[in-house]
Amino acid sequence: MLKRLAAAYAESVRLKLLALVLAPLLVGAPVLLMIVWAWGTQGYDQLLVNKVSSDLGTARQFFDRVQMSLRNGLEGVATSHRLALILERGTPADLRRLLEEEAEEHGLDYLLLLDAGGMVRAGGSFAVPADRSGWSVVREALHGYAQHGLEVFAPAELEALNPALRRAAHTPLVPTRAARPDPRNVENHGAEDRGLVIQVAIPFDGPDGRLLGVLEGGVLLNGNQGIVDRLNTIVYQDASLPLGSQGTATLFLGDTRIATNVRLFEGQRALGTRASQAVADKVLDRGEPWLGSAFVVNDTYVSGYQPLADTAGRRIGMLYVGFLESPLRDTLYKALAGLFLLFLLVSGLGTLVGLRGARAIFRPLERMAGVIARIEGGEDSARIGPTASRDELGRLARAFDHLLDSVAARRWELQRSAEELDRKVALRTAALEEANATLRRAQQQLVMNEKLTAIGELTAGVAHEINNPVAVIQGNLDLLREVLGDGIEPVRQEVRLIDEQTRRIHAIVTKLLQFARPGDFAGYAEPTDVNGVLSDCLVLTRHNLNRARVVVTLETRAGGPVEMNRGELQQVLINLIVNAMQAMPEGGRLTLDSRDIGPDDRLPGAEPFEGVLVGVEDTGHGIAAGDLARIFDPFFTTKKQTGTGLGLSISYAIVQRYGGRITVESVPGRGTRFTLWLRRQAVYSDQPTAPFFAAQRITAGG
Repeated sequence: MLKRLAAAYAESVRLKLLALVLAPLLVGAPVLLMIVWAWGTQGYDQLLVNKVSSDLGTARQFFDRVQMSLRNGLEGVATSHRLALILERGTPADLRRLLEEEAEEHGLDYLLLLDAGGMVRAGGSFAVPADRSGWSVVREALHGYAQHGLEVFAPAELEALNPALRRAAHTPLVPTRAARPDPRNVENHGAEDRGLVIQVAIPFDGPDGRLLGVLEGGVLLNGNQGIVDRLNTIVYQDASLPLGSQGTATLFLGDTRIATNVRLFEGQRALGTRASQAVADKVLDRGEPWLGSAFVVNDTYVSGYQPLADTAGRRIGMLYVGFLESPLRDTLYKALAGLFLLFLLVSGLGTLVGLRGARAIFRPLERMAGVIARIEGGEDSARIGPTASRDELGRLARAFDHLLDSVAARRWELQRSAEELDRKVALRTAALEEANATLRRAQQQLVMNEKLTAIGELTAGVAHEINNPVAVIQGNLDLLREVLGDGIEPVRQEVRLIDEQTRRIHAIVTKLLQFARPGDFAGYAEPTDVNGVLSDCLVLTRHNLNRARVVVTLETRAGGPVEMNRGELQQVLINLIVNAMQAMPEGGRLTLDSRDIGPDDRLPGAEPFEGVLVGVEDTGHGIAAGDLARIFDPFFTTKKQTGTGLGLSISYAIVQRYGGRITVESVPGRGTRFTLWLRRQAVYSDQPTAPFFAAQRITAGG
């Protein structure tokens, strides 16, 4: 079946035109729709994550302000004249009444007055004198520093402060899907009895500046719905969550919800439910924030979790904000579905219009195909005839008839000349056979020269034609930045990638031009200090070498200059240094050396000459034996993603142009050494010479 379709397609212009018309709609449209779907959902997910990250930051700032406001209020009590007066003249009943009134006014669940030793002097339900100096914030206050923070109180500690606090902290655990295993037995009425408390301690001094004692107060967060409701109101104000989504906020002790406005059913808050195991592992165990979708009690929310730590830095709970994901996701899918339906409708209309337009092309072509079939059958007088079409196909039909008339006229002339031509061919055959051998040799040389010339012209032409659209892209990219200004921020990363790739195209084009027309890039020759060029190259590449953790050894013993363009020598050396650095991704040693060429230094197969030998040696991964003989070939590269294969070819051509040579020695796994043989006096040559390779390394400098 497929073979028959392929044969019919190969023989029918109609099918080819239909394929050209329908391919963008039947192939391109689904691909484009899939790309839009992927980009749309990915971008929307990122917007939701950014939204919940901002919400989490706002919630954390509010929670910190709540703690600071408690501290500020207690500092006001500690410095009040009323407290000082009662401490000086009042009775224990007056002091107890003051603590109760101030605790109620500042929203504290307990307020204690401690002496200078940290012992409870008034407040709480302590049966015997109690030492509070073991708490971190109290110790800081006893040293004269006001302090606040989060602490976890055991049930007995809550009982000592106020029996009502222990009852308020008791939170029965609720079985929660996806929560991690817990040693507390939910089936046997397990509960969270500890209390998460905002603890504040403020020192106060006497008239003589001596520490008299400490005011310690705190707010129990277990069941404190006022804080989470205010937090939720501040973070998720009216119209901040469109499309019917619902914002929530929660305080966790460990992985258990102790204060939340997340609902279970019929308005009941989800107290005692627990966070999922994935969230607990990341936030509580690893101390990392959670931003993204998460299962919360009985539905999926776009969630933000942040660990809460006590004054000792231990992770004791979590702060959570989030909003229901399903309304937003449903709206996104509806919008994308509407877009897809519109796209399909437009594609269908485009297909109908394309088919009607293609039909106007089929008819003239079918008439021409019929005439050709009749002529092949021996009907030499067959013609297309008059046509009303004025487009290219109409002109082609008329030209086709004219061509058939011309062919018929020429046929008789050809038949008449056939015999004369046969006679002349016979006479010329002998002469042609005699010159044939010489012609073949000349033709082979000509073809080779033309191929080399065509490659150079084609390379230069391609490079020149690429430069024009690259310049347009770069110009419009600069205009895009100027016009959009700060509005470019959402796509700044994409614009930066376009800019980088444009510059990479420009660099590749420059290398193509340098390979195609090396003479245009050749500089004037001058006496050049090799040691100075090596030092300059290190300055230019020092930052990248340091970042790649490459240790450089420089040994400059050359005593005289070489005749060569300084910029071109620098280009060759920098290319070799960069290649060496890339061969050592984990760091290593780069050795650069120079010395004068002596009588014992000689390349195999070459005459000795006076000059300088420059070495670039690395301790990288080396060059594979199969690649060693091809590294100077144009367009050959082992860096498939970033290389162009022209760097070493251009370097080799530059050195050869001045009569020098480049040799390479490499041992896989141990390193590579490139050696430049440079002449004191340049000997210019355009004839290529074969590079020299060795499988074993020689020591730097000799």
